[in-house]
Amino acid sequence: MPMTMNSTETKMLTEKAEILKALSHPVRLCIVRNLVEIGGCNVSKMQNCLAMPQSTISQHLTKLKAAEIIEGKRTGTEITYQVTHQDAINIVKTVIPQII
Repeated sequence: MPMTMNSTETKMLTEKAEILKALSHPVRLCIVRNLVEIGGCNVSKMQNCLAMPQSTISQHLTKLKAAEIIEGKRTGTEITYQVTHQDAINIVKTVIPQII
């Protein structure tokens, strides 16, 4: 029996694959895990926690934003990032079960 997918299934699976691709880098997975745990954070705090240059973190944040996994809210000159995609939250909680 051949496996077939209709256009709705193809679209859904493509969306899920894009989320998995965005989370597949260890730094991005760490960023999302930490954002899920603490609820939100700015780049400066991420830089201190991850001990990486701000430019590196910003590149990873750009990929997470493009995948619509995180969202940044500006307050003055500071941007606080939060995870807004429930599938990403569920994936991280499943892959890293220590997260409450």
